[in-house]
Amino acid sequence: MKTVVVGGGIVGMASAYYLAERGVEVVVCEKSTVGAGSTERSAGGIRTQFSTPVNVELSKASIEVWESFEAEFGVDVEYRRPGYLFLAREAVTAEQFEANVAMQNDLGVDSEFLDPVAAREHCPGLDPSQFVGATYCATDGFADPHLALEGFKRAAVDAGVDLRTGTTVTDVLVDDAEGEPSVTGVETDAGPVEADYVVNAAGPWARRVSRMAGVDLPIAPKRRQIAVVNPSNPVPEDVPLTIDLDTGSYFRPEPHGAALVGGHFGGPDPDRDPDGFRQAMDVDWAADAVERAGEWTTYFGLDSRIRNGWAGLYAVTPDHHPVVEETIPGLIAAAGFSGHGFQHAPATGQVVAELAVDGTASLVDVSPLSSERFESGDLADEANVA
Repeated sequence: MKTVVVGGGIVGMASAYYLAERGVEVVVCEKSTVGAGSTERSAGGIRTQFSTPVNVELSKASIEVWESFEAEFGVDVEYRRPGYLFLAREAVTAEQFEANVAMQNDLGVDSEFLDPVAAREHCPGLDPSQFVGATYCATDGFADPHLALEGFKRAAVDAGVDLRTGTTVTDVLVDDAEGEPSVTGVETDAGPVEADYVVNAAGPWARRVSRMAGVDLPIAPKRRQIAVVNPSNPVPEDVPLTIDLDTGSYFRPEPHGAALVGGHFGGPDPDRDPDGFRQAMDVDWAADAVERAGEWTTYFGLDSRIRNGWAGLYAVTPDHHPVVEETIPGLIAAAGFSGHGFQHAPATGQVVAELAVDGTASLVDVSPLSSERFESGDLADEANVA
């Protein structure tokens, strides 16, 4: 069996590694360099606090890999676990938090619902008077996306994966002679590559790749930004990644008292050209993000200094869940993670291998991630999105 993986980000490289581990001949086609898309611009979050069971299960299966990553791949990904703290300003949000925690607990996640004063025990700079509830999980955290990607890439190449950077997929080859379309490989700017399966792990480019096979997946590239800040008051490294969910404002500690600050605050959110969007951080946005974080914590004041930052792309679906399925015979989609692709890559790579080799997924029930949900309207929106 031979498989072409389109996309050299962490979902693509994890898929390539787990496919090769199952004995599949794998070619990865990456139009640029490994990680040049969304992976290297990720904040690196790894959490179990999601609002739907399928995302929690993807997290749990992935965390098993993150916990053993150094032993398995020989790379220390600087996995830190100060927790995640979600904050609710509105009563309806707090009610959803309580339901989320009940579901998470049923699935074996040790999250808890807190009142705002108790939340301040985890984030001492928090102004609890602005909130009505919170959720916290001590084992949530973050890792270094670059190091993680390097680990998967090295393991994939060592397993025999043919990694072709600077190779653009220009078409997905489809044979419909029997009346049902079936993928037979890809066309690239270096010539055709025949394959039994093609894995669409193209992130912000995934909709373009799916259309090459006559399939339209509603995956939209959306620009998101992160600022690196020296706060007015240093953020202790044991403070969780803290999210004011009703406004979208969030921050997390960095070494030596610094912080990452981010958030999408509404307004126009057009689709972006993944080949031509602005990758530099907008200074006005950064000033707004720091000011917003300063409205509900004591860490960010007028003398906070914005050091630098960057912009990247989320590959967003209408319900903020990915598409993970064999869409048509021979075409496996693993895209549309809506900002969660890094943390769910280990589980996704294993599921992709199961779909190709076994014909069905067993690690996680990914049936809720079928693209058929967009036609049927059977959507379960992921609410815990920053």
